[in-house]
Amino acid sequence: MHTVRLISFGYLHLHGGPPPQADRIEDVRDRLRDPAAAAGILDLDGRDPRVQEVVANTRGARDLLDNLIDYVERCGPRSIAIGCAGGKHRAGSLVELSARELRRLGYHVEIEHQHIHLPRVLKAAER
Repeated sequence: MHTVRLISFGYLHLHGGPPPQADRIEDVRDRLRDPAAAAGILDLDGRDPRVQEVVANTRGARDLLDNLIDYVERCGPRSIAIGCAGGKHRAGSLVELSARELRRLGYHVEIEHQHIHLPRVLKAAER
């Protein structure tokens, strides 16, 4: 199987520039509720299992994850970029969760978190 590169990023950190180059770019800002207000995860990021659990249980997240895995299996992309407002919670978690499932299916996965290390972007600035 080929290598799939998964990229998380935050649109607000792009300062109006283009998203990362990828075969598929998934913008989850309007698709998934921002989980940052959930108790106890504000200062964590999408690499933390607690954040991943909150994101995975957000309405629409499981369908999106299934769709991303199906896309890889059907279309064989080399890269998928997932963006949310700041790239810290939703995008980071979705990349980690997708990577886990793709690895389970035998894919080699590379992860790049472009903005996960940056401070949280305030929701009021999101859109």
